[in-house]
Amino acid sequence: MTMSLWPDVQPEAARRLMLAAVQSFATVGFHATTTRDIATAAGMSPAALYVHFPSKAALLFEISRTGHEQALAEIVAVTAGAGDPVTKMRALVENFVAWHARERTVARVVQYEIRALPDREYQVVAGLRRRIEQAVRSVIGDGVHAGVFEVPDEKTAARAVLSLGVDVARWYSERARKTPRALGREYATLVLRMLGCTDSP
Repeated sequence: MTMSLWPDVQPEAARRLMLAAVQSFATVGFHATTTRDIATAAGMSPAALYVHFPSKAALLFEISRTGHEQALAEIVAVTAGAGDPVTKMRALVENFVAWHARERTVARVVQYEIRALPDREYQVVAGLRRRIEQAVRSVIGDGVHAGVFEVPDEKTAARAVLSLGVDVARWYSERARKTPRALGREYATLVLRMLGCTDSP
């Protein structure tokens, strides 16, 4: 996990706090983490956190929002580009899975601590999740229309595709025998078969 996850967050002290928060949230959970834990891990005094974030929840929201925005941007870049549905789905899954393996610590927080957000902030992140799901569903719909995918329900299929990628953050570790990119390629093949594309390479 690197500071480059949040290139638009300034100043650097705010990014250090986000990095420290991610490590603690992923290890013990949002509710068990204190603001003192975060500030100490970032090399700051407890009061320094409030200079950059009004609360621990605001810190979680910034992590969750930026994580989902990055995922959405990557998926939209694939879906809006050239290529048939099979090519797009392969690239989409490869990138999504590789990111969840490579950035597994922040991914666990982004994906699994969402329920700790206050309602207003939760709705913002939930909206981003719906847009991600809709983008994947659109590719599946195009594939069904083209006759290359066959699924009982496009919405359920989209959720299944995303769930496979998200779950990688739960179990992947540096001890895994496959690199994030290799795992992404393998998952892409599995997803295409799940979608009924039997002639994919």
